[in-house]
Amino acid sequence: MQRIGIDLGGTKIEALTLDPAGKEVFRKRIPAPRGDYAATLAAVAALVRDAGDGTVGVGIPGALSKVTGLVKNANSTWLIGKPLQQDLEKAIGRKVRLANDANCFALSEAVDGAGEGAEVVFGVILGTGVGGGIVVRGEVLTGANAIAGEWGHNPLPSPQASDLPLRPCYCGRSGCIETYLSGPALERDGGDAALGRYAERLARALAGVINILDPDVIVLGGGVSKVARLYEEVPQLWQRHVFSDQVATRLLPPRHGDASGVRGAAWLWAGPPGLK
Repeated sequence: MQRIGIDLGGTKIEALTLDPAGKEVFRKRIPAPRGDYAATLAAVAALVRDAGDGTVGVGIPGALSKVTGLVKNANSTWLIGKPLQQDLEKAIGRKVRLANDANCFALSEAVDGAGEGAEVVFGVILGTGVGGGIVVRGEVLTGANAIAGEWGHNPLPSPQASDLPLRPCYCGRSGCIETYLSGPALERDGGDAALGRYAERLARALAGVINILDPDVIVLGGGVSKVARLYEEVPQLWQRHVFSDQVATRLLPPRHGDASGVRGAAWLWAGPPGLK
């Protein structure tokens, strides 16, 4: 059976279809109808029709509450509090499986991507928002509160003078990692000097992840992952913040590039060969 993946992002929505062997047979990307929930449902339904028959998995920039089943923690704020899974199933006429987009990205890269063969993979999204997903021995961790890996709404560690005043975040807090490391945040900073500040902030933020999770591999995704200098500079900078005499964690670009999130969504119904 074919598997259809949908990556429901803040700026674009992408659909992909995998044949039974895992080969891509269809892909289409459209702009996201920002701020319009009904238009979002209609756009996803149209993409699924174009993608053909098959199971449907959707990666979203947030999570489903384990208490209410409604969307929470979404930087695409028009999704918050909505019964997205039920509404999509009604619009599409098929069962739908939803997962956090960073979890989908991490799953794809852990199975046959940059983190292939690693025991612990932390997948990072540096895009419209900042998220993360954790895969251990081929299995995605979601956590008791469905927020495992959500490092973007921890405070930026050890704020420097250039980080002040702490930036307000849509979540209601100030100083969140997302407000410094998202794509829009980097664009607002602008210039070559901004990239240096960005790398240093990213090093501090990822050092906190390494100190807690100690992953074998960290894979960067999202638009900012295309900045090649990060893969050399950040590991040099994070050493001073990690509680170890050396840091063996590898920082890598995604093997599947922009397709990783949507590929992971497609696999939500059944894992790739060799995955539990």
